Amino acid sequence: MRKLLVALAMGTLLIGSAAFAVEPIKIGFPIPLTGEIPKVGEGTRFAAEILKDEINAAGGLEVGGVKYPLEFIYEDNESKPESAVNVTMKLIERDEVLALVGPQSSRQAVPAGEVADNSEVPMISPWATNPEVTFDRPWVFRAAFLDPFQAPVAANFAEKQFNAKTAAVLFEVSNDYSKGLADFFKETWEKKHGPGSVVAFESHGPKDQDFSAQITKIIAAKPDFIFLPENYSFVALIVPQARDLGYTGPFMGSDAWGSAELASLCGEPCNGQFFSTHYAAAGAQGATKEFIEKYKARYGYVPDDIAALTWDAVNLVLKAIQDVGEVKPNLEDERAAIRDAMANIKSFEGITGTMSFDEQGDPIKCAVVVRIEKGEFLFTESVCP
Repeated sequence: MRKLLVALAMGTLLIGSAAFAVEPIKIGFPIPLTGEIPKVGEGTRFAAEILKDEINAAGGLEVGGVKYPLEFIYEDNESKPESAVNVTMKLIERDEVLALVGPQSSRQAVPAGEVADNSEVPMISPWATNPEVTFDRPWVFRAAFLDPFQAPVAANFAEKQFNAKTAAVLFEVSNDYSKGLADFFKETWEKKHGPGSVVAFESHGPKDQDFSAQITKIIAAKPDFIFLPENYSFVALIVPQARDLGYTGPFMGSDAWGSAELASLCGEPCNGQFFSTHYAAAGAQGATKEFIEKYKARYGYVPDDIAALTWDAVNLVLKAIQDVGEVKPNLEDERAAIRDAMANIKSFEGITGTMSFDEQGDPIKCAVVVRIEKGEFLFTESVCP
């Protein structure tokens, strides 16, 4: 069927008929539209829809002289690892997508990446930072920096900003992202300040709402600051509870803080706190500013890093499709060609920064540290590898 439609497409081009006489290019998005982090799924879908609508309004994505309409298929992974596996399989087998963008969180991207790699379908996670997502998986890529890079960024900034010698850490024990980044941070901090300089290392479960026991232990240990490698939904619970229990010191956060919903959920207790992330909307210029303006005009709020990273991730997939030079009639051949083309992208100018890729499909790119100020994420500094 694909071969017949491609042949018909060439015929319509010759006689000047209307566009979209070809089978669409289908890309799947296994994303969290419900569950613990629904705002992450929303930002993903919103950014992707702007890009898809722009390209389709111009006649489609041009590949080898033919314009193809884009079809984006969104499936809810419910913020759960098992659901991420199920919807990834559905997109691959039922919908026959050419490539996958997502999952976003490492907790879902690690198991979904195994499915994609075993099925030989190219996948790119815009936001997942745990090394296991891509490690020894030649079909899996990402648009975000890794936690072994992010941990020193957070540690070095906190040391300088807070004049800190000791730290405490609170993390979700069942979350690959949260636990992995906590471990990387502890290793980094104790290399700098010696064994025992992480004075408290506390964990909690995925459904916990009351953190008073962990926070009480942390306060008793008297750290210079608390590192919270947590999803924004937990940050909005933990920070206010810590203030209510009498903790007056600073927090250092990580990129999973970077949801547009954090400020409204957390409120004043999060004001003035810092976290490492992928881009800062305030003061953005060039293509980044254009994206922010388009997003805000359409959806009414400033896009967070999830949306910006999704924009870059989708554009990387589309570039790979164009670099192939044709849409092959055989689905497996086309998927393999896209994977090879993605692996051969040596440098990419994205709205979250310029990135090059290593042999694991991981980008080498800069991080930024931002400060939360009256609902905005304000640029503080940039840190590059």
